[in-house]
Amino acid sequence: MNAETLSLAGRARVHAALGDPARLAIVDALTLGDASPGEIAADLGMPTNLVAHHVKVLHEAGLLVRTRSEGDRRRTYLRLVPGVLSSLTAPRLDRSERVVFVCTHNSARSQLAAALWRDRVGGEVASAGTIPAQRVHPRAVRVAHAHGLALDPAGTHHVDAVVHDGDLVIAVCDNAHEDLTGPARPRLHWSVPDPVRVDTDEAFEAAYTDLADRIDRIAPTLTTGAGHG
Repeated sequence: MNAETLSLAGRARVHAALGDPARLAIVDALTLGDASPGEIAADLGMPTNLVAHHVKVLHEAGLLVRTRSEGDRRRTYLRLVPGVLSSLTAPRLDRSERVVFVCTHNSARSQLAAALWRDRVGGEVASAGTIPAQRVHPRAVRVAHAHGLALDPAGTHHVDAVVHDGDLVIAVCDNAHEDLTGPARPRLHWSVPDPVRVDTDEAFEAAYTDLADRIDRIAPTLTTGAGHG
């Protein structure tokens, strides 16, 4: 089973197979090494007929395979199929040549997101706003500096001047997600609360933490090479 192309139905079967505590225990036992059904039964204190049933379910879900011992040919060993467990994550996202984060004023969330992406993921990244402010919010600048990131206080831009065909556009505010319906329509939407509304250091720190968590989650799903817009 190719973990990269495991279908939605296939992933559902794997999840269903792992939904039983006994089957999950068997998978845990096989994570670091192979074992015979008899060894699994002894280690887990489980009747052999019950182990046989669970092994059948796990095998049909594509989670494990049976191999014949090269020593005692009567003995069978169980081993996990490489990559299937890691395939349970969301499908991979084609990596565009550039990522553009957008919000309304391009003064806080989109600026912090771009700075975080540049630091943690790398590659071409930019930010923009639908109604850009004249400057980046001072609290956003301070939060960025506190985490070792640089923001240009005067570096705000309008989406029309920034977004190009082929960009992966991510809206980090609800208004931008709802307002952008043309060529700059966001492909992804992150509903990050506006820290400017509250205007406290805690609100800006919360926005930073939210964005950092989302970027850390999306980064492993990116494929290499040019993607699509």
